[in-house]
Parts: sequence; C-alpha cells; structure tokens
Amino acid sequence: MNLISFKTVILIAVVLFSNLTFSQVKEVEALDSIIVRHINLGIKLGIPNLIGGSAEIVLPVLGNRIAPYFDYSGFSIDTDEISTSISYLEYGSNLYFNQKGNGFFISLGRGKFNTELAFNALDFGNLLILSEPIFTDFNFNTTNIKLGLKSGGTFYFRFELGFGLTNIPDSVDFIASYGGITKSFSEELPPIPGISSSGILIGNIGFGFSF
Repeated sequence: MNLISFKTVILIAVVLFSNLTFSQVKEVEALDSIIVRHINLGIKLGIPNLIGGSAEIVLPVLGNRIAPYFDYSGFSIDTDEISTSISYLEYGSNLYFNQKGNGFFISLGRGKFNTELAFNALDFGNLLILSEPIFTDFNFNTTNIKLGLKSGGTFYFRFELGFGLTNIPDSVDFIASYGGITKSFSEELPPIPGISSSGILIGNIGFGFSF
C-alpha cells in the first residue's frame, strides 16, 4: 500500500466515524425529546410562594397530560406597625397540552394561607395605648387558576401566571386586654402588593430536576 492509498483509507475511516458519531448523537437527542419524565422536584420563587419547594408527578393517563402537584413555603414580613408570619400550601393538578409532560399547561388548584399577625403599639384612642404586640390569626383559602410553561430535559425551567380567587376582608378583629381593661378592636390591614379584596395575584418561576 503506497502513501496515497494509506491517506485515502484514513480519510474514509474518519468520514465514516464522524457520520456514525453524528448519527448516534442525533438518535440520543431524538430519544431524549420523547422521554417522559414523571417526577419533577424543584424550587419556586414569586408570589405568593416567595420561595418554597415544589413537587409534581406526571401520571401515565390521558397521554401523560395530567400532573398533580404540591407546593409549600413559609416566610415572615416585619414592619414598624405589623409583623406577619405566613405559611403557604398549594395543591392541585396541571393539564399539559402535549403528551410529554412539558410545554404549555393550564392549572387548577387550592391555596391555603395560614397567617399570624402581630400588631405593634396599638392606639385605642384616649382609652389605651399598647406597647406590647397583640397576636391574631388571618387565614384564607383560594381557588387558583394558572397558565404556565415548562421546559423539557433533566433540568427544567417553569413559568406560571394566574389568580387565586377568594374574598379577603379589609381588616381583622380581635380582643385586646391590658391592665384589667378589655376592648374589642378592628385593625385595618395595610396594603399588600398583589392582594385585593377579590383574591391574590399568582406569578412565579421555578426550576429543578426531572426524573
């Protein structure tokens, strides 16, 4: 075998190897695009979650379109007038438009707010001024409707936007006692971004891993 023939054999081998490798990569990419990953675990950030954990299971029914989910978060907000400790639980189901458990989806769920309010330095007119915090609960449930988009692959990204329907009062009622004096009191809630008397705005991003 002369030098020219040897170079020709090497060139043909390189071309064949490159084509084979490229074909294998394309096959892996094509296979990855149709794999349905049934478990999604991650984190959500936004309103009302602020930051919390998220879990979703894509069920093998209706072409992998139904996916129950569960979210939980807890956080605190403190100002000079009020301190708030909030835990938020949301559960429901996502309905995906395709059969791969990703892409666009609509969501229907229930949100549960458990809130403890501490009012600081309350003034009852000329009767009484309290310098110690007074605690009361402020809890409500919402019916959540959302639209969202979730990417595919092992590492996913999610975006959701919607609204939680409920009736939220403008104030909370409690009974304050101090120095043998007891008085019923109604305290108006301060404005909270994203919350109105008809419900709460929902908007969040999420990311995590799919299995």
